[in-house]
Amino acid sequence: MNRFLIAGLGNIGEEYDNTRHNIGFKIVDACAKKWNTTFDGRRRYASVAESSLKGRAITIIKPSTYVNLSGKAVRYWLAEENIPYKNMLVIVDDLALPFGTIRMKGNGSDGGHNGLKNIEEILQTNYYPRLRFGIENNFPKGGQVNYVLGKWTKEEEAKLTERIDKAVEAIESFCLIGLDKTMTLFNGK
Repeated sequence: MNRFLIAGLGNIGEEYDNTRHNIGFKIVDACAKKWNTTFDGRRRYASVAESSLKGRAITIIKPSTYVNLSGKAVRYWLAEENIPYKNMLVIVDDLALPFGTIRMKGNGSDGGHNGLKNIEEILQTNYYPRLRFGIENNFPKGGQVNYVLGKWTKEEEAKLTERIDKAVEAIESFCLIGLDKTMTLFNGK
């Protein structure tokens, strides 16, 4: 059976609920809901949910290590579940993409994202799939931290469910038909 790890990055704690930086958590929550599973928050380094999709075993994690230290949780669950890097998908927010835009890649730079930077440092590679979800860069100079850790606007909230649903479709596609075909179908959408 093919095994997959879906890692949605975010920060734990109520103060971070519904913030732009926690879009990874929101997307994997939507996956868990659609796949009829729930998270167990008492697992090592992460809240973990298990599911399957047409013969593929899927472990979904929300690291409890905070975004900037996500590598420890990702490394642990890859090893624990014996999953190759090519079957892992890391979901993060991206300031460089327009709101709600999805971009999936099989490798690349961290793009200034501290969660990706930490994963790359710990895994010693940047060759692993990631899904970037656009949050735009609609903030004044020096306002990046407040913007990223800020709540969604009413306009964004109105469109968020549809965009999250599209991200879930892309994740399912990644597990079922692979990275290359999924990038063709979903990138920039």
